[in-house]
Amino acid sequence: MTTPFSLTPLKQYIDDQNEPICAYYYDLDYLSERIQWITRELPEQVNFYYAIKANSDKPVLRTLAPYVYGFEVASLGEINKVRQATPDKPIAFGGPGKTSVELQGALESNVELYHIESELQLIRLNTLAKDAGKPVKVLLRINPYFSLPNATLQMAGKPTQFGVDQHQIESILKSLGNYSNISCVGFHFHALSNNLDAKSHLLLIQNYIELAQMWQRAFGFEIELINVGGGIGFNYEPHGSQFDWELYCDGLTLIFEQSGIEFKLAMECGRFVTAPIGCYVAEVTDLKTNHGENFAILRGGSHHFRLPSSWQHNHPFKIVPKEQWNWPCSRPGFNQENITLCGELCTPKDVLGKQVHVEQVRVGDLVLFEHAGAYGWHISHHDFLSHPHPERIYIQNNQLTFPKEY
Repeated sequence: MTTPFSLTPLKQYIDDQNEPICAYYYDLDYLSERIQWITRELPEQVNFYYAIKANSDKPVLRTLAPYVYGFEVASLGEINKVRQATPDKPIAFGGPGKTSVELQGALESNVELYHIESELQLIRLNTLAKDAGKPVKVLLRINPYFSLPNATLQMAGKPTQFGVDQHQIESILKSLGNYSNISCVGFHFHALSNNLDAKSHLLLIQNYIELAQMWQRAFGFEIELINVGGGIGFNYEPHGSQFDWELYCDGLTLIFEQSGIEFKLAMECGRFVTAPIGCYVAEVTDLKTNHGENFAILRGGSHHFRLPSSWQHNHPFKIVPKEQWNWPCSRPGFNQENITLCGELCTPKDVLGKQVHVEQVRVGDLVLFEHAGAYGWHISHHDFLSHPHPERIYIQNNQLTFPKEY
């Protein structure tokens, strides 16, 4: 698919450090190749949005901007991040809790598309758009009743705070003529997260299309776009099979050919794009054995990298040896042992890997957590206990950079 994620520049950085290391490292060259591969495989009838909640760093957004149709956001803060990184790209605004302040800010930032999650959101947006003298396009987000594939998170197909209940959508469709400044151009379905099976995902999209076409026929409703959401996963299990992107794209092409639909599809992926382009590196500051179990304490933890504790999994990692040892004692270490990888926080829940096997680990070595480019730093409680933030390192054009703003 692409050139492999490169660790060579990171190893040079590690060798040059004298203080305990804690850093995020992102390979923007790899990201550029990956997003070109992703978008190249898609049918031309698909608008590909990057969901910035996965990783909203400016260097990431700027790297993606030339190759994506637009960016999907879920707050006014994310709108501002996109506009600072790339002023002209289309923005799709989602999220169940849009306030009037956020909607006003979105109008001022020329957001292209709004995912409406309730009738009240529709009323608020229309009122603000009318006051601003701006027409706006919206998609109605649906919480459907049909069954969904297995996935790590499920936002629809059951009682959740997301979207409009499928049984309530007809009354909203009948009332659309009451909203002078709103043009409803289709529907939004984002029902699950981290599905790893391409075939079941294609069946899900077919269900979305059939439901939308039913409303199209019943109400003479002209559809321009169906947003099928994201939900395409990344497998964190060692040697686990990944989502078959080529099969999925071929299946989308077949859906367009067989269904004869004339509207476009949109999708909004985050994790699938950026998960493999970053890693989180934390130095081992201490090793100990308590009640018969071995523990490694890291310069870092879940306040920087919350994904493992959030998903209750052992995140894939490798040990990077560092030979420097300056203390007047023998260097503590474990060989061929199971060990729990813990952070520096004062809570027993600060665990990134529980009873995982290591061939060798010593105080001063580094634990490199792989596939940390999505939902790592960006979902973490950064300032709990006020420890220093990790360094941010990027490689671009084969050069390491340390931007002050990200």
